[in-house]
Amino acid sequence: MPPQPAEARQPYRIDRRFGRGLVWFRRDLRADDHAALHYALKHCRRVWCVFVFDREILDPLLARGLSADRRVEFILASLAPLDTALRAAGGGLIVLHGHARQSVPALAAGLGAEAVFVNHDYEPAAQARDAEVGQALADRSCAFFSFKDQVIFERDEILTGQGKPFSVFTPYKNAWLKALLPFDLRPYPVEPYFSSLSPLPPAYERPLPTLEALGFAPANLAGIAMPTGSAGAHALFDEFCERMGDYARRRDYPALRGPSYLSVHLRFGTLSIRTLVRAAHAATLRGGADSAGAATWLSELIWRDFYFMILHHHPRVAAGRAFHAAYDAIRWVGGATGERCFQAWRDARTGYPLVDAAMLQIRQSGYMHNRLRMVVASFLVKDLGVDWRRGEQYFAEQLNDFDFSANNGGWQWAASTGCDAQPYFRIFNPITQSEKFDPQGRFIRKYLPQLARLPDKYIHAPWTASENVLAAAGVRLGEDYPRPIVQHDVARRETLARYAVVKERSEAGSAPSAEAFNAKAPANDPA
Repeated sequence: MPPQPAEARQPYRIDRRFGRGLVWFRRDLRADDHAALHYALKHCRRVWCVFVFDREILDPLLARGLSADRRVEFILASLAPLDTALRAAGGGLIVLHGHARQSVPALAAGLGAEAVFVNHDYEPAAQARDAEVGQALADRSCAFFSFKDQVIFERDEILTGQGKPFSVFTPYKNAWLKALLPFDLRPYPVEPYFSSLSPLPPAYERPLPTLEALGFAPANLAGIAMPTGSAGAHALFDEFCERMGDYARRRDYPALRGPSYLSVHLRFGTLSIRTLVRAAHAATLRGGADSAGAATWLSELIWRDFYFMILHHHPRVAAGRAFHAAYDAIRWVGGATGERCFQAWRDARTGYPLVDAAMLQIRQSGYMHNRLRMVVASFLVKDLGVDWRRGEQYFAEQLNDFDFSANNGGWQWAASTGCDAQPYFRIFNPITQSEKFDPQGRFIRKYLPQLARLPDKYIHAPWTASENVLAAAGVRLGEDYPRPIVQHDVARRETLARYAVVKERSEAGSAPSAEAFNAKAPANDPA
């Protein structure tokens, strides 16, 4: 079905008022432009708010040894200003630590709530949780309402003319832009209805839990200067708006302040996606010198919607399957060799400075520049031959802004197994990527100070420097910094063969000859 016309896209209809309602905050840690909060306040005489530190999510982190998790610290730091904002409006935030499947229905029963309001969560595990919560509430005649809030368009809202989901981004983006109306970007008014907020019952008047009470250790958010809460999000956004026009020119250079740095705030909803898209779209309509940067950034925001849509229509990707099923047959490098390669990549010991600097960035800060996410993913999969799912899982553990749909989409793009992926024969050259996007080695020198004295000419590939140049820079390869773990040109040929086998089998039902491998290989590395 084509995009719905304006008159068909109406606000959610709730045909009755409730005496008591409960808003369950999850990925939406703000008190403004909030769909679930808006509808709860508008349709209930008394409203309470809750956030659950869900042990179904936290306990596995602790079991994997992620006890100093920046995301948990970010959430806790963002709940404090949310609680303050709700208290100033007459309410407050109940914070629980338990299993949300049981905690939310129990809290609703304890408060005598007749309805629980949430915003959609699109990940399969979250949907299963919400279905169970909804059933438990229904069993005691409590309504359960869920609203679109973290995307502009979702699920079946943007389809091809034949009523099918898109699998290529550019036509999806064109349809997305064609469908966009002012209605889709309007903020949900909350403040006019604040009179419905109720103070916390005495039994829930308690301080926010500490990290230690949750089982976690401090993760040094202050040390990496990560702003938290809605105030932090809006401050970052205001700063980015002043340089949005330069986004297209600067975004690929990790040593420059090019990105918005808002991804973690989008992930946890401390800032509304509608606020961002409104600003970007308005800047593109104004035209002028800044419009190209705004249009490029708007495309990145549309990619978010695209990957959420892919997850909805192709749930197999959430089960560790390739979007293109044929690529599940690829034989990745495993065993001791695969483990050695993965650990070298994870521990920033590949011998390729840009890759290692990027891996140190994510380990130290939980952030990685988007260009570098593509470079290190390509290196793990196509230089080292390691299964992309191992890298996907590592990013899931390390990234502050981890979002399953985007993380999976990005890794499958790099591995050429996903929708709209780069062709399998397009393999990033980590040296030329370094020379192009960090030409003076500023980013490399920040994270690899042992290479700081190398001339620009050699910092991208230290092993090409003479012994005299290395000695003058105080670099001893194999001691201060590792030699390359693989030769890129050799690894590239092996990758072309690895993928070509699967490609031929999927197209012709038989394995190709060595001549077929060579025929498929392009004359040079386009990346």
